[in-house]
Amino acid sequence: MSDAILRIRALNAGYGGMAVLRDIDLDVRAGEIVALLGSNGAGKTTLLRAISQLVASTGEVIFDGHHLEDTTPERVFEHGVVQVPEGRQLFDRMSVRDNLLMGAYLRTGRASIQRDLDRVYSTFPVLRERAAQRAGSLSGGEQQMCALARALMASPRLLMVDEMSLGLAPIVIDQLLEALASIRRAGVTVLLVEQDVFAALRVADRGYVLENGEIVQKADSATLANDPEVRRAYLGI
Repeated sequence: MSDAILRIRALNAGYGGMAVLRDIDLDVRAGEIVALLGSNGAGKTTLLRAISQLVASTGEVIFDGHHLEDTTPERVFEHGVVQVPEGRQLFDRMSVRDNLLMGAYLRTGRASIQRDLDRVYSTFPVLRERAAQRAGSLSGGEQQMCALARALMASPRLLMVDEMSLGLAPIVIDQLLEALASIRRAGVTVLLVEQDVFAALRVADRGYVLENGEIVQKADSATLANDPEVRRAYLGI
């Protein structure tokens, strides 16, 4: 895919000599939402960590022409690749506002930071209402909104979101999916790792199915949603 902003080729990764990912090829175009689907333990989080250079890997990871392999997580971040980790990992004792500003810690320019703060407050109005509240006292859905908003404060070009819907009520998941669509409209490319296949395919343009560390299927979202094998394995129908 020649117009891909993210190109992964023959990626292998694992922990302590144990292989988790094998020969992964994946492309993401600028402005897309691409879903990475699979059951628990399929290797989805390991793939995000390999892109971020948080685990040892071999193969090619190219973002906007820059080779990320053998660089540092800090350099990956500086290129605009930002991850929202599974479990949110907020600073529980800090206020919502201070958590959001932590996302901008490498940025300069108070005016642009304030502009983006206003933007994330517009995307997630409840965070403006809770700005002075301790992040650890938020509901699960509000914490996920805060984690997404903190990542946006880093001014990402590629936002990698790990298990956004985990443990959340359907109405909250709908709100987060709407937010992702808004984020994409603002020009941010999204790689969405999600165990809830039905939710992911509602918002994604395309998807990859990962099983036992290997890509076993890739297609546009409508094709995957209507594929009998995908529906049986991941949608339970």
